[in-house]
Order: sequence, then structure tokens, then C-alpha cells
Amino acid sequence: MSIGERIKELRAAKKLTQTELAKKVGLTYIQVGRYETQKSKPSSEVLQKLANALDTTTDFLMQGNSDDVISAQLTDKELLNQFKQVEKLNSEDKHLVKTFIDAFITKRQIQQLAK
Repeated sequence: MSIGERIKELRAAKKLTQTELAKKVGLTYIQVGRYETQKSKPSSEVLQKLANALDTTTDFLMQGNSDDVISAQLTDKELLNQFKQVEKLNSEDKHLVKTFIDAFITKRQIQQLAK
């Protein structure tokens, strides 16, 4: 995957348009489009701004791989480590953890609706 593809993937995951990302970084949407289509490469300064706007690292944008996608998007490193530990559990225990998480999220959503 190229730098442009990673920028586009992260931008889409954050539900940002090219214009919105461009404003955050101080560019035009045309330039963001050029990066995404690999017609241009960002300078190191712009790469850092893109990484900040997309909540990732410059390393991920330049060299990321599929294993890095989650860690690039998940900023709570403790939570990331916990998910890695859950991955090592057997399927029954994983299902139990997923059920707890789902119950907690559902509870919070109900609480928000009740406000």
C-alpha cells in the first residue's frame, strides 16, 4: 500500500472529505487529491501535519502495513495492548469479552438517549 492509499484510507475512516483534511493541514483539496493518487509526494513537514490530522504517525504513512492499521487508528496504547491479549484467548473467552464490551456500549447508548 502506498502513502497515498494510506492517506485516503485513514481520511475515509475519519469520515473526512479531501477539502476537510486539506483545511486541517493548510493545503488545497487538489493537493490532497494529488497525494492520494500518487501524482505528488508530501514534504516531510506536510507529512507530519497529515499524520497529526489523521491521528497516526509519519512512519505509518510512509511504511505502514496491515498490522499497523489498527495501532495507527487506536490512540489508547493500553487498550491496544489489552486487545492484543484478548486475541490470544480461546474463542469462548473472546466471545465473553465481546459480550461484555457490547453490553457496556449498549448501556452507554441507552444512558445517552435517556438524557
